[in-house]
Amino acid sequence: MLSSANRRAHEKANRRGDRREMKSVRAAIAASDEVDDPFSVEWWRRLGRWMIGFSLLPFCWVTTWTFLSRFSRATLERGFWHSTEFWYFAIGALLMLGWFWSGLIRSFFLYLYVLGHELTHVVFVLCCRGKVTDFHVSTQGGYITTNKTNMLIALSPYFVPFWSVICAVIYMALRFFAYLSPEWDLVMYGLMGLTWTFHMVWTLWMIPRDQPDLKENGTFLSLVVIYLANVLVLVGLLCVAGDAPLHDARDFAHEWLRHAAIWAQLIWRLGIETLMEMRAQWGV
Repeated sequence: MLSSANRRAHEKANRRGDRREMKSVRAAIAASDEVDDPFSVEWWRRLGRWMIGFSLLPFCWVTTWTFLSRFSRATLERGFWHSTEFWYFAIGALLMLGWFWSGLIRSFFLYLYVLGHELTHVVFVLCCRGKVTDFHVSTQGGYITTNKTNMLIALSPYFVPFWSVICAVIYMALRFFAYLSPEWDLVMYGLMGLTWTFHMVWTLWMIPRDQPDLKENGTFLSLVVIYLANVLVLVGLLCVAGDAPLHDARDFAHEWLRHAAIWAQLIWRLGIETLMEMRAQWGV
C-alpha cells in the first residue's frame, strides 16, 4: 500500500512537473513574441506620431495666420509699434540678439540656458507627480533622472521661456509686497524681451544638435508641437501687452475660429473642384 501510494504521488508530481514545463514553454513562446512585438509596435507608433503631426499642421497654419493678422491690425490701427511698451520689449530683444551673435561670454549664457532647460524639466516632472533622483548641468549639456516622462515633460523647455517666467514671478511678488512706479513696468517689458529672445535664440541653436528630447516622441511631431506652442506663447504675450488681456484673448479665439472656417471652406471648394475636373478628364 505504501509503495502504491508512493507511486501515485510520484505520478502526480510528474504531472505537475509536466504542467510546469508546459507553462515554461508557453512563457518562452510568449517571450519570443514579445521580442518580435517591439518592431511592429514601434512602426505603428511612428506612423501614429506622423499622423498626429500632420493633423496639427492646419492648427499651426491658422494660429500663425491669426497671430500675424492680429499683430498687423494692432500695429496699423492702434499704433501698437508706437507704444513705449513695444519699444522696451524690442530693445531688450535686440540687445540679446546682438549679444548672442557677438559671442561675448557665450559659455555663461550657454550654462544659463542649460540650467533653465533642466529646471523646466524638473518643474514639469514635479507637476506630473514624478520624482527627480539626479540633476546635472554643465556647458557640455545636462540631464535629469526621473521615474516619469511624457511629451509635456520632454518638450516643455522648448516652448516655456523659463527665465521670462522667473522674471514675471519676481516682478509680481514685488508688486504685491511693495509699490512700484509705472516706470518699472517698462523695465519689465525690457526684461521680457531680453529673456524671451534668450530662450528663442538658444532653443533654435540647440534643436539641430541631436536632442534626445525630440526623439523621445518622434522628431517631426515634437517640432510641430514646439512650433505651435511657441506661437501660442507669442499670442499670450500680445494679449498681456494689451489693456484688457482677457478681452484680447477672447477676440483672438473668435478670430481664430473665423479664419479656421474660411480656410476649411477654401480647402473644401478646392477639393470639390479638383474632384470634378478629375471626373471630367476620366469621363466618369
